[in-house]
Amino acid sequence: MDYRIEFSKRLIQLREQRGITQQELADKLKITRQSLSLYEKAERTINIELLARIADFFNVSTDYLMGRTCLLYTSPSP
Repeated sequence: MDYRIEFSKRLIQLREQRGITQQELADKLKITRQSLSLYEKAERTINIELLARIADFFNVSTDYLMGRTCLLYTSPSP
């Protein structure tokens, strides 16, 4: 499985569901719009810190973002 492609699809989907532009999301994440565009085109591999920030911003799991699960949320471990 190519995680970059799955991540890119889900990132676009979540951003569009929120009704925000690439620039607005990039500003919230403190990255450039150009960087966000590369992630959305699956042309750049994301680092773990940014992956976690995106998951937190959209309130989804990192596994969901990477396409490892269809569940948006995961239950915290006891």
